[in-house]
Amino acid sequence: MRFVSYERALDRVGYGRFQRRLLWICGFGWAADAMEVLLVSFALPAMSAEWKLTAAQKGLLGTAIFIGMFAGALFWGRLSDKIGRKTGFILTIAVDSVFGLASAFAPNFAVLIVLRALTGFGVGGTLPVDYGMFSEYLPAEKRGSRLVLLESFWAFGTIAAAGLAWLVVPRLGWRALFAISALPGLILFVIRKRVPESPRFLIAQGRAADAREVLRRVAEVNGTMLPAEPIEAPASPLVSRSRDLFSPKYRRTTVFLWLVWFMISLGYYGAFTWLPSWFRAKGFALPAVYPNAFLMALAQLPGYFSAAWLVERWGRRTTLGVYLLASGAFAWLFFLASTPLAVVSTACLLSFFALGAWGALYAYTPEAYPTSIRTTGIGAASGMTRIAGALAPSVGAMVAGGSLALPLAVFALAYAVGGFGSFMLPHETRNEGLEDAV
Repeated sequence: MRFVSYERALDRVGYGRFQRRLLWICGFGWAADAMEVLLVSFALPAMSAEWKLTAAQKGLLGTAIFIGMFAGALFWGRLSDKIGRKTGFILTIAVDSVFGLASAFAPNFAVLIVLRALTGFGVGGTLPVDYGMFSEYLPAEKRGSRLVLLESFWAFGTIAAAGLAWLVVPRLGWRALFAISALPGLILFVIRKRVPESPRFLIAQGRAADAREVLRRVAEVNGTMLPAEPIEAPASPLVSRSRDLFSPKYRRTTVFLWLVWFMISLGYYGAFTWLPSWFRAKGFALPAVYPNAFLMALAQLPGYFSAAWLVERWGRRTTLGVYLLASGAFAWLFFLASTPLAVVSTACLLSFFALGAWGALYAYTPEAYPTSIRTTGIGAASGMTRIAGALAPSVGAMVAGGSLALPLAVFALAYAVGGFGSFMLPHETRNEGLEDAV
């Protein structure tokens, strides 16, 4: 009997209405997560004024969500490679939204810290699980650009958080901001129940008939035809083993991906947690902070879209490396800026390149690992961001001691090291299939 490979079957099913719907479902989850992660940075000036927070407390508040995200990335990524993508796909968005909403009612600073960590536990799982799920429905030809487009929803979440902070905090306070921002995730929890399990995961588990049924439904939605031949299944179900991340085949990939994820996160979360406060340090009055932070958030969108175009032309590694090096340059130029126009311009250009780099990194990472360890690999790599994210607010808190030079030098250097690390990744993944490990 003749069989057809999963890649060929997926190419025949094509990219159509089903994947576009899934992009929006995953994308709004990413936007909701971005709001949860960055809310503190936009609310921090008002929270600090209300609770008279010290620099150490501000740093701890920024760190709390990343502690939860580190645990969530490892837990949910591993779980999704063990039992499937769908469980984590549904539960992670519920966890971060429920505890995000509870944060609005925190009676004191200590309780808020705990609630932000629990919110992070959900957010940390949403990112690798969503990328694993979405990438496994994408034909190779569309994968890179569509994964960057998914990452672009982070910018929409950032814009929403900045816009809401501008509109809500001066009028209703930071608690209303937290409550409103949790609502989209609660709605998505209901919608995500209707998304079927990843057919690629089903194939990896030897469930070829179940995978074919899912692909048939996808083809029906897309208005295409599934090949008549049965889909080829592995001789035995693939086993998820975390140690495979450091097998000879994947060791260099893992080491340099962890380096890049750590450095981009140190630069991004360090700078963007504190940028609204740094506008104050640069002489901006509090009312002017919010519209300028909103403008900075808007600059992320062309950064993502340019990266989505370039990853299919330059490739993933080159786009990632160039955008990271440019991010480092503009982080330092932000420090040197001495006029309001220069401050806002360098902040916007930093935002443009930093978020484009994130898009390229998320396009590369799912393609670097096979199905059996894909979400484990994404989760472990994104776990590096949580370590860096936990450290970054404390580095940024050094501004309380005086000059911006030291924290911005650290963040600019982090971007540069990440850029050089990108060029050390072992291979380009553009137009490659999501092949399984042998």
